[in-house]
Amino acid sequence: MPKNLKQPVRLIVVGAGIRGIGYASYALAHPRKAKIVGVAEPRDTYREKMALEHRIPNENLFQHWEELLEKDRFADAVIIATQDDLHVEPTVALSSKGYHLMLEKPMAPNEKDCRSIVSAALENGIIFAVCHVMRYTRYTKTLKRLLDSGAIGKIISIHHLEPVGYWHQAHSFVRGNWRKENESSPMLLAKSCHDIDWVRYLFGAKCTAVSSFGGLHHFRKSEKPAKAGKAEICLDCNFEPECAYSAKKIYLGRLNNEQTGWPVNVLALNPTMENVTEALREGPYGRCVYECDNDVVDHQVVNLQFEGGGTAAFTMTAFTKASHRKTHIFGTKGEIYGDGSKIQCFDFLTDSSEIIDTEAASSTILGGHGGGDLGMMEDFITAVAENDPQKILTGPEETLESHGIVFAAEKSRREGRIVNL
Repeated sequence: MPKNLKQPVRLIVVGAGIRGIGYASYALAHPRKAKIVGVAEPRDTYREKMALEHRIPNENLFQHWEELLEKDRFADAVIIATQDDLHVEPTVALSSKGYHLMLEKPMAPNEKDCRSIVSAALENGIIFAVCHVMRYTRYTKTLKRLLDSGAIGKIISIHHLEPVGYWHQAHSFVRGNWRKENESSPMLLAKSCHDIDWVRYLFGAKCTAVSSFGGLHHFRKSEKPAKAGKAEICLDCNFEPECAYSAKKIYLGRLNNEQTGWPVNVLALNPTMENVTEALREGPYGRCVYECDNDVVDHQVVNLQFEGGGTAAFTMTAFTKASHRKTHIFGTKGEIYGDGSKIQCFDFLTDSSEIIDTEAASSTILGGHGGGDLGMMEDFITAVAENDPQKILTGPEETLESHGIVFAAEKSRREGRIVNL
């Protein structure tokens, strides 16, 4: 690989859905740093949208990623943003072509495929990053420096909450693409593998044991209100105005307030009342949440033990107002409370508190995850441009370790026992 690539870094996007579009938008905002030169996407509308926005030549538009293997390498790196169970084959194949890779999390739905991905990345000597975007926020970098400085002494325990949000659960994990394990992955892996990765990163020690409990308790047929009768879609339901999970409320309600971004644009790329209403009638997002074929959990707790005896407790739950993650860190000299933006540090010696405001993320598409999406792209582009894998915080081996904790948690939840790592 060349020591220093000329800017801009040339990128191919495999999977031009919401995540792929989001990461690609970095090139529009920073044309001197990055340029999208190819896209592989089976859906015509999404492929054509990206081609138009980034002025991609026709010869670099592909329906399937396999077509990339038939051409000589014409970019520096590839962003893989396909569905969870469609990661392993393009990652292994494209790494063998010498492309640097940025892979959407999770790496893969099972440990065997994760190990195949890691082996391919290491054997081919590429720069490889997994989108555990929480590590890349200004908030996290500030918090990590504070912990490493000894501000609260030795970390004894961490409590971390992922408040998924009632409507987000209904959208993604009841009606949406991540509702069934055999079509994506367990919810802990799909939604919160970067939370587990983040807690491991803060602790700075290996996890030695895991226990977990949780299940699917509410979004099932037995919980359907009697007033809803036999209605299978919200547009036909008399109980709909009284239902918190109403698809009309979640999607048409946002449109009425001129909100056309995510999640509304999942139903229609250019949302209108007409095409979103049609999508609710004809597609999966209009279904009654009690009549879907979902099987992933709607709440889960995970307990972690680390080398040295420290512990962490993680809660993922659907039953909240969608909001920022909340974290409480307990140390021998103080404690820290953080909400994704502000960090409040209390010192036991002086009985005083310091509040650090790391600023809210921008409202752009790359402002997602507290600015982690932008931070992820900035570090990846820099790593490729300078041929420096040290710029990557979430490389193959770090990610395999934290994914292993998630797989252990799922094993614990299913088997009802502590799993030692």
